[in-house]
Amino acid sequence: MDKSYQPAAIEKRWYQLWESSDYFSPTSEGKPYCIMLPPPNVTGNLYMGHAFQDTIMDVLTRFHRMQGDSALWQTGMDHAGIATQMVVERRLAEEGISRHDLGREKFIEAVWDWKDSSGGMIARQMRRLGASVDWDNDCFTMDEDLSQAVMKVFVELYHEGLIYRGKRLVNWDPVLHTALSDLEVISEEENGHLWHIRYPRIDGQGYVVVATTRPETMLGDSAVAVNPDDPRYTDLVGLELELPLTGRKIPVITDSYVDIDFGSGCVKITPAHDFNDYDMGKRHGLQVINVLNDDASLNDETPEAYRGLDRFEARKKIIADLEAAGLLEKTENHKLMIPRGDRSGAIVEPYLTDQWYVKIEPLAKPAIAAVESGQIRFIPENWNKTYFDWMHRIEDWCISRQLWWGHRIPAWYDDAGNIFVGYDEADARQRGGLSADCALRQDEDVLDTWFSSALWPFSTLGWPEKTPRLETYYPGNVLVTGFDIIFFWVARMIMMGLKFMGDVPFREVYIHGLIRDGQGQKMSKSKGNVLDPIDLIDGIELEPLVKKRTTGLMQPHMAPAIEKSTRKEFPEGLQAFGCDALRFTFAALATNGRDIRFDLGRIEGNRNFCNKLWNAARYVLMSTSDFDIQPVAASSAADRWIISRLHRMTGDVRRHINEYRLDLAAQRLYEFIWNEYCDWYLELSKPVLQAGGEGEKNATRYTLLHVLESSLRVLHPIMPFITEEIWQRLRSPLALEGGSIMLQAFPMAGDNDQQAEDDIAWLQQVLQGIRNIRAELNVAPGKPLDVAFQAGTQTDRERQQRFGALLESLGRIGSARWLADDADTAEYSVALVAGLKVLVSLQGLVDVEDELARLGKLLGRELADLKRSEGKLSNKRFVDNAPPAVVEQEHQRLTAHKTRVAGFEAQVRKLEQLRDSQP
Repeated sequence: MDKSYQPAAIEKRWYQLWESSDYFSPTSEGKPYCIMLPPPNVTGNLYMGHAFQDTIMDVLTRFHRMQGDSALWQTGMDHAGIATQMVVERRLAEEGISRHDLGREKFIEAVWDWKDSSGGMIARQMRRLGASVDWDNDCFTMDEDLSQAVMKVFVELYHEGLIYRGKRLVNWDPVLHTALSDLEVISEEENGHLWHIRYPRIDGQGYVVVATTRPETMLGDSAVAVNPDDPRYTDLVGLELELPLTGRKIPVITDSYVDIDFGSGCVKITPAHDFNDYDMGKRHGLQVINVLNDDASLNDETPEAYRGLDRFEARKKIIADLEAAGLLEKTENHKLMIPRGDRSGAIVEPYLTDQWYVKIEPLAKPAIAAVESGQIRFIPENWNKTYFDWMHRIEDWCISRQLWWGHRIPAWYDDAGNIFVGYDEADARQRGGLSADCALRQDEDVLDTWFSSALWPFSTLGWPEKTPRLETYYPGNVLVTGFDIIFFWVARMIMMGLKFMGDVPFREVYIHGLIRDGQGQKMSKSKGNVLDPIDLIDGIELEPLVKKRTTGLMQPHMAPAIEKSTRKEFPEGLQAFGCDALRFTFAALATNGRDIRFDLGRIEGNRNFCNKLWNAARYVLMSTSDFDIQPVAASSAADRWIISRLHRMTGDVRRHINEYRLDLAAQRLYEFIWNEYCDWYLELSKPVLQAGGEGEKNATRYTLLHVLESSLRVLHPIMPFITEEIWQRLRSPLALEGGSIMLQAFPMAGDNDQQAEDDIAWLQQVLQGIRNIRAELNVAPGKPLDVAFQAGTQTDRERQQRFGALLESLGRIGSARWLADDADTAEYSVALVAGLKVLVSLQGLVDVEDELARLGKLLGRELADLKRSEGKLSNKRFVDNAPPAVVEQEHQRLTAHKTRVAGFEAQVRKLEQLRDSQP
């Protein structure tokens, strides 16, 4: 084996072997186990959230595959209507061509060409992450089979009266000219203004002041509302006001939705351009006046002076005209949440338009019952409440998008505007009883990508055909997803699965938290804190990292600040950590928490864990390579101990993975491999291999190999590459069969040996006590110590007798003896192991005066740091104004300083006691 672990040298090699050997395909034997990959966008890259989620799914899949289950991890990609269309339109624009120049059919061909040549980057990146998905059955939501499933669902729902066309308010992107789902809208706080506008009273008795952040929409106001409990405006209710700049009259109404404390307490109501106003307008029967065109310019419903102006140009003119008319009370700076389309970056408008909708209530009721009855279980269970809250308030689902790329809605119109729906035009004509000469035109819109994604659990398995895959793997076992798409995807899959399959799509929904940066901030391009998992695997130099973080920003003016922070945080770029270290970090972070902080210190520590395992394997192979090792039962206490600990660890990890606590599984593996196997058992093996009998040596060599091999199999689902590389090197000495560790059985937990565990626990405590004294007194590691034992029990005496040789070897003990219980121990430093005193003689061990001088300097520096930390935390300005994470870090420093001061002071007292006892 190489002296150091080099992940880049093995990862691609092993993945290519696994994939080419067809190891990822489900076997024809074993209990079915199925996980559906949430389909990433065909335009997408592997972000931290994807990598985190994919790691969890791969751990579960590999774990069940190793248990003999017929494990299917169904993969595929979403056609990503808006994102893909934008990518291709930009490429065409570089050639001076628009999609309208090409026409719809040619444009769709151009999208397919792009998809075949450039799409699917994320699939290549998933391979780098070690994802063991079933590539042979890779799906794409625009594949012919999946598209037929989409058409069937639409047609059946329409003819059941569950899909309809209607005019309602939607999120509208005025650049892309399409409706957006809430998930495609990113709202972030930005600087803006609050304008206070005077609305004159018709009775000439003054005016009412109304505050707004969007004065251009006032041209579509239908009313002014006040809270019924606001005593300031009781006399206004029922009166009419003049709507400035329009000449229209609007009423004053009351509604409990109005916030008494916002602005003046009077709110303009614009039903066509605000979701809350739209609902209020329906409650009060208000007129709905749309004042915008689809490009967000002002339309003919507005006064002539503003028609055709862009909304923001119109805003400037309206403010100027209000000021000239004496109707602008004041303007205030104001921070507000601005909604932008996640693809175009344009500010989204609530917009009244004709769209297609799914009548959702009849589908939602069975989906609610499925969770209430326990057919589907959310993990953690508290997400049930979130699911129920949304499902009980669910509104009809807007499923149409004004795009060309996607599943075109199978609806046709005659010249009178009548709608005919079918699988194709011929089917629509037949269903409508239309003659061949009746002119029809197909709806221009396509379906929301979430519509096809809602069918993913069964369309990918062959539905509507009754395929063997569908019968075997539906319903799936678990869905792994973030809480942010419970509504957009999870609920809709449940509804569609129950409707078209008669059963839920999965039995469990494991909801994981969202990856944030080390300070708890959401990772976003605009914040400049995004980490690319591939960069963490391979490393990246500073300049490419800066370019990556500052290119393609929605707000380009942020680039200099992002560049500065990147150079400060990563002056030498990002070092390579390897895939296994990243995967182990993700597993260790997979707690039940809502937010997950990703700290680079964690992944660095887990790269060290890889190195520790690699070095342990090198030691084991060097210690066993030249010997004919026979499988034998463990006989020594150390061998029996490590096997017992292996069994406990294996049982714990099995339980934790089954309970979706990958964090606890990773922690348990780390503790066992690093602490128990590497730090303790390898050390305990050395005296045996150096001076033991042949039978004892053979048993220890076999135990070294056996425990390492079993540990690799337990670790493999989380760290597949390094475990495969080491396991292959154990095949010969252990005569292992099978081409890959991933095809081996996941170990079962065997019996525990409590006696061996108790014996070695005693040995560890004694050695640790001796080592602590050596460290406290700054004694060289190789200097022999005179050790004595006092008090204790008969068992302590027996153990000291049995493990005396190990104690002398591992503790660097020159001599050992027992003292009478009443013997004077003033010249000894003591460590307690239950009732046993472990004593280290100080005579001749240290120069007391030199050591006191050294400790005095250390203590002085530590006291100064302690005082500095206390000063910071006693400063109210620091505590109140510093970020909470910084304040918490200072509290941790203070605690550490106090601990070190107490330790140094105890050492000083001990040495002073020794000095004073000497003649």
